Amino acid sequence: MDDQALADFLDVAAGEYQLITPDAPLPCFALLLGSAEATTYHVRRIAFGRNARTTDPAAQQEFRETMVPKFGPAYENEHRGWWMDSHDVLRASHEADALGLDLLGSIHMHPDWHRLGPASERGQTLSERPTRMDRHLFGRTGWPLNIICYLERRGDEFYHALGAWAPPPQHPDEGSEDAECPEVDLRIRTSSLMKA
Repeated sequence: MDDQALADFLDVAAGEYQLITPDAPLPCFALLLGSAEATTYHVRRIAFGRNARTTDPAAQQEFRETMVPKFGPAYENEHRGWWMDSHDVLRASHEADALGLDLLGSIHMHPDWHRLGPASERGQTLSERPTRMDRHLFGRTGWPLNIICYLERRGDEFYHALGAWAPPPQHPDEGSEDAECPEVDLRIRTSSLMKA
């Protein structure tokens, strides 16, 4: 992953993080644009889009009929979960095509919700590892690369950890949310070192 693509995501994620309240676990989500080579995915850019979770009828139905029953009433909260506006996905796909890039997958933030959220959720620690819902969504999209950025604030400083994941293997007898996602090696290309 190019360091500038990561910096672009972290800038927006830190801004969203600062708006989180115990009732609003604001998400931060973007698409990964880059190239697929023999054994490597190279993320060169990211593309943000709008969350259509509360405006898209398909998203509303998916959360009502699938997400809430599978993952619990916490997902009734309209700030929890992400459904990228289909127009923004199409725009990102066109942008990738124009640049000779591919749409590789997604990146999203996990905040330290166990510190920021309501008391009832303080025991559920998030990290850069996929949750059951992440595994479900990674399996549904089938994108080969999914990055989770765990972001926390300690005092006035932000810290982050990254994990990269392939979609879980599909088993006909079980849901993808119960299958583990294979971890993908993640390296950040540091362009500032190349200028030395």
